[in-house]
Amino acid sequence: MALALANARYWFTVAAQVRRQLRHWERRAQAIEDPELRSLALEKLATEGCNAEAAAMAATLAPRANRTHAVQAIVALELLFDYLDGLTERPLDDPLGEGNRLYATFMGAIDPSAELPGDDPGAQAGDWYLQELASTVRLAIAQLPAIEAIAPVARRCAARSAQAQIHMHATRSIGTAQLARWAESEAQGTGLQWREFLLGAASSVLALHALIAAAADPRTTPAEAERIDAAYLSICVMATLLDGLIDRRSDADAGELSYIALYEEPALLAQALACAAREASRKSGGLRNGPHHLMTLAGVGAYWASAPGARGELAHPALAGLRTELQPLLFVPLLVMHAWRASKAVRPRRRVAGGQAPS
Repeated sequence: MALALANARYWFTVAAQVRRQLRHWERRAQAIEDPELRSLALEKLATEGCNAEAAAMAATLAPRANRTHAVQAIVALELLFDYLDGLTERPLDDPLGEGNRLYATFMGAIDPSAELPGDDPGAQAGDWYLQELASTVRLAIAQLPAIEAIAPVARRCAARSAQAQIHMHATRSIGTAQLARWAESEAQGTGLQWREFLLGAASSVLALHALIAAAADPRTTPAEAERIDAAYLSICVMATLLDGLIDRRSDADAGELSYIALYEEPALLAQALACAAREASRKSGGLRNGPHHLMTLAGVGAYWASAPGARGELAHPALAGLRTELQPLLFVPLLVMHAWRASKAVRPRRRVAGGQAPS
C-alpha cells in the first residue's frame, strides 16, 4: 500500500517537476565556460540523472503544501553530489585539500552560515554552477517548516558524506591508510565497525534526502531526525555494498578502488550486507511512516538485485542473503524494478550536447 501510494504521489505531483528541473540544469550546465567542466556536468546529467529521479521519491512523504520545495532541494542536492563526485575523481595535486574546497559547496547547501566557494574571488571557472545548485538547495529548504528541527543532524550527515567521498577518492594518489584512519575515528560511538561506517557515510546523501522530506512536515522533531538518520545510515551501508558488488567489474576496469575490496573474504562481505539489511529493516520499521521507509529500503534492495550484474559470481551469493533478510518486502519492488529496467532499455533517448540524456 505504501508503494502504491508513493507511486501515485510521484507520478501525479513529483515526476513532472523533476523533468522540468533536469531540463533547467541541463541548460545551466551547457552555459559552463570551461569545456572540460561543461562536458563533465552534461555527462553526469546524461548518465546519472536517473539518480535525481529516484531520489525525488523521498519527497512523496512530504505534505503536498511543501512538496514542491522538497523536490527542488532533493533534485539540486543529488545533482550537486553527483557532479562533485566526478570532480573529485579527477587527478588532483592535493586531493584532500582540493576535495575539501570543492565539498564546501555541498556543506554550504545544507548550512546557510557556511561560505560557498563561489563567493571567493579566487574561485575557479565553473564554480558558479556548483554555487547555483547549492543556492537552490538553500532557498528551497529555508521554506520547509521543520528545517530547524533537522538542521544539526543534516549538517553532521552532510559532513560524513563529504568526507567519505574526499578520503575515498584520495586513495588513488595517497593510499588507503588515511581512509582507514578517518573512518576508525569517526565510527567511534556509532556502534558500527569502521568499514560499515565508511560504507554508510559514502551514500549518506540518501539520508539527507529523507531528512529534507521530514523537514517538510511541521510535526518533525529533533529526536525524530536523529532516528531517521540512524535508520538511513544502515540503508546507506546496504546501498554502498550493493553498488560495489554490481559495479565491481567496471570499477576494476576504471582502476577505481571499490568499497567491497575492503573485505578480505566474500563471506564477510555477505555477512555485512545481511546485517545492514536486518538493521535497516528494524530501524526503518520503527519510524513514523514506517511503511514508507521500509518501501524505500526494499526499493534500494530491488534496484540492485534487478541489475544485470546481480548474477555475478560474487554478487549472487551475497544477494541471496539480502533476499532472505528482506522477504517478503522485496517481492513487489523487484517486479516494479524489472519492469522499469525493461522500459528503460526500449525507451527512446534524446540527444543533448555532450552526451545522452533520458527522455
